[in-house]
Amino acid sequence: MYRAAIIVASDSSSAGEREDLSGPAIAEIVRGYGNFTAGEPMVIPDEREKLARAMVRLADTEGFDLILTTGGTGFSKRDVTPEATLDVIERRAPGIPEAMRRISLEITPRAMLSRAEAGIRGGCLIVNLPGSPKAVRETLGYIMPSLEHGLDILQGRDSNCAR
Repeated sequence: MYRAAIIVASDSSSAGEREDLSGPAIAEIVRGYGNFTAGEPMVIPDEREKLARAMVRLADTEGFDLILTTGGTGFSKRDVTPEATLDVIERRAPGIPEAMRRISLEITPRAMLSRAEAGIRGGCLIVNLPGSPKAVRETLGYIMPSLEHGLDILQGRDSNCAR
């Protein structure tokens, strides 16, 4: 069973000014996969250091296998989730955001504006998802089977992986 943590990067949701809908959408999708559990989404302001500290704590101290972030991947000056992710990962996994952009480009040309990142910290995979519930459903539904396989390999659970 893989444990997933969800981080919502949003100034307005963290201030209680707007209800977040993307975090619950992620939890619903993740829980739909038999080998995953998902905690309740944690909402953090769009602040690079706070986001990075949360990712480190979730990966290193709390031992989550997967951290899914939502929001903060656009062009706004406050969109710093990719930078926070790059601050904490040890190895990049560029194919994941490439695949998300590719599937999203079939729906909207604005997908090319995503700056999402993904990478590995220890035995934890961290993936930046879009900020809208619709885009979360489109991208996460597409990548989940591959994420599970990637976690199997990362954690040495895949029978075809060299140990």
